[in-house]
Amino acid sequence: MQGSKLFVGNLSYSTGEDELQELFAKHGTVKSVKIIPNKGFGFIEMSSSDEAEAAKEALNLTSVSGRNINVNEARPQKEKPRRNFRRY
Repeated sequence: MQGSKLFVGNLSYSTGEDELQELFAKHGTVKSVKIIPNKGFGFIEMSSSDEAEAAKEALNLTSVSGRNINVNEARPQKEKPRRNFRRY
């Protein structure tokens, strides 16, 4: 695993950031937790790639709030082209 940031998918809308923090902290130091509201996914940043790998191996396809979550390495965010809306 290259990075220390994980994508967590198939989350129940009732799952909170504190719940994920507690769950992932069992596998290392959690630097940040961000759930995207009303989308069913979020991101966890661990303190090292080794800890991220351990968390991924342990938690992928486990049940959280009644749903089997998907844990994968987060891909870098694509840069969006800037738009110019000026009128001439």
